[in-house]
Amino acid sequence: MRVLVVEDEPQLAESVRRGLIAEGFSVEVATNGEDGLWTATENTYAVIVLDIMLPKLNGYKVVEQLRQREVWTPILMLTAKDGEYDLSDALELGADDYLTKPFSFVVLVARLRALIRRGAPARPALLTAGDLQLDPARRSVRRGITPISLTPREFGLLEHLMRHRGDVVSKTEILESVWDPFYEGDPNVVEVYIGYLRRKIDVPFERQAIETIRGMGYRLAAEGG
Repeated sequence: MRVLVVEDEPQLAESVRRGLIAEGFSVEVATNGEDGLWTATENTYAVIVLDIMLPKLNGYKVVEQLRQREVWTPILMLTAKDGEYDLSDALELGADDYLTKPFSFVVLVARLRALIRRGAPARPALLTAGDLQLDPARRSVRRGITPISLTPREFGLLEHLMRHRGDVVSKTEILESVWDPFYEGDPNVVEVYIGYLRRKIDVPFERQAIETIRGMGYRLAAEGG
């Protein structure tokens, strides 16, 4: 499994490279954002480890441009920063996971393997359910001609529901895909965010797109409610 590590700290990059090789990965390293963007665009990887604070082009710009170019390789972002603002920025731009320095190498490997298991299926340019539309590349949502503003977490939740429209998805599946494969908080946070979504995509339009399937999870009506 090929991994691209984009990290400008030589010691950390080498440590991660050696560790991942020992775990059976094939690893390439880029030391700045421009090289990382070019390498990730020109080659195929199972997963990308991407630092945020990079020379030439920061990690936010790299992930944003990769998604604009329809490179859907799973991305785990590394940063010395710690805060909800940085996390929401990374996820909103299209990152799949986030790890704060200093980090446990064991946790890094576990998260990378989880991202690889989830894979990177081809993402259509536009997801639709009736007149409800979600554009993954432009990070936009609308009902008919009316744009809807969502937070990064709300967007991720709606995208997951729309990719499985017509199917029942459990709280566990939602937490693993939208929050974190290792999330240990209150699972009822899913219910809270389902409520937020309903107030934005259903209530103002007198629709009922998101159904609660008691004891099983949630389902987005294929026709959009």
